[in-house]
Amino acid sequence: MASRNWRSVRGRTTLGATVVVAVALLIGAFSFYEVLSASIHGSTERAAEQRLDELAERSDGPGRGGIDALEDEFVQLIGADGSVRAASEDAREALGAAALPVSDDPQTLTVDGERMLVVSDDLDDDQTLVLAVSMDDDAETLTTVATLLAIAVPLLLLLVAVTTWLVVGRALRPVERIREKVDGITAERLHQRVPVPETADEIAALATTMNGMLDRLDAAATAQRRFVSDASHELRSPLATIRQHAELAQAHPGVTSIGELAEVVSEEGLRLQGIVESLLLLARLDEGASTHDEAVDLDDIALGEVRRLRAAGFDVDGSGIQAARVNGDPRLLGQLVRNLADNAVRHTRGRVAIGVTPSGGHVFVTVEDDGAGVPAEERDRIFERFVRLDEARSRDAGGSGLGLAIAQGIAASARGTLAVDDSRWGGARFVVTLPLGG
Repeated sequence: MASRNWRSVRGRTTLGATVVVAVALLIGAFSFYEVLSASIHGSTERAAEQRLDELAERSDGPGRGGIDALEDEFVQLIGADGSVRAASEDAREALGAAALPVSDDPQTLTVDGERMLVVSDDLDDDQTLVLAVSMDDDAETLTTVATLLAIAVPLLLLLVAVTTWLVVGRALRPVERIREKVDGITAERLHQRVPVPETADEIAALATTMNGMLDRLDAAATAQRRFVSDASHELRSPLATIRQHAELAQAHPGVTSIGELAEVVSEEGLRLQGIVESLLLLARLDEGASTHDEAVDLDDIALGEVRRLRAAGFDVDGSGIQAARVNGDPRLLGQLVRNLADNAVRHTRGRVAIGVTPSGGHVFVTVEDDGAGVPAEERDRIFERFVRLDEARSRDAGGSGLGLAIAQGIAASARGTLAVDDSRWGGARFVVTLPLGG
């Protein structure tokens, strides 16, 4: 089927090109023939008029003696009454006493089966000199040209058709190879790539672009598989904990109390709920779901996080918080700052600082700690989903590895960015950059 489609495209392209060239050649041939015919006819008229002028100058008296002696020419001297006063030998033999027509414009007529052009000139003695010249040479020339065109046009069309067939076939061959390769690429074969022809033309650019697209699809599919695997693991962990305690309580009722079981179920259920809510939020952010857009005071959000962390017993510096307003979803922006604050207290040794600084049309929200910091080579990876640089400590502290991924997604949805560098104490400093709002 694919081969037939390729041949069909090749045939349609060849036919279309041949028809276009055929129309162009026919128009050109007819135009050329008409221009050539007009040019030859004009040349014959000019030659006849020039010869007529020469004969008029050579006339002796009324011109009768000079005309009678002419041979191989049709010349007549016609009087005012329309009678033939003198004629060349060929004119006398062919016409006798019949006079050629007299007109100010050249005329064509058939004399003795021969097509002739007739021109006339008035003399001083009220007589008219008339000359008729044969047009057989003109007709023969035009017939030769018409014959050559009738032969050349079909040959040119055949040449164009064959050339187009070969050129289109050569041009479509790499396209067909690309099509066949793409047709065999499935979700399980996204690692395969299409061949790039060494032609450095549009087809090579197309193949390169398709390989780039396949690279992105492969990376997205790999990330999706990893995400599904990680999400399954995270969801399975609290379920397994709940099941183990339930089985233990069922097998040994005296060892595990109902209160202990309820506490474990409640704790793991909250953890499970947090993971599910985080996954749903990430899905919304990935889909570009529209968020409620209103004026939000970031300083109020930051001060609220400072009070919350201080109430939990952490030493939090909020002196760098300045008044700043942005446009966005207050709930999501609040979760952005909270995720960064929770990440900071999870890794701090004792000091955390939260700052809000408006500058140059942007607002910079900073959250820093005095923990171990983030190595330079890991600063991009920590924003990936389910990534933990310290697996054991993050899990013990309740982290699912989704907080920073959610924070980055919220920042992007608010037309901002999120980056990490070193804090003033050697720990990690997260910087959110958002455009100032009204």
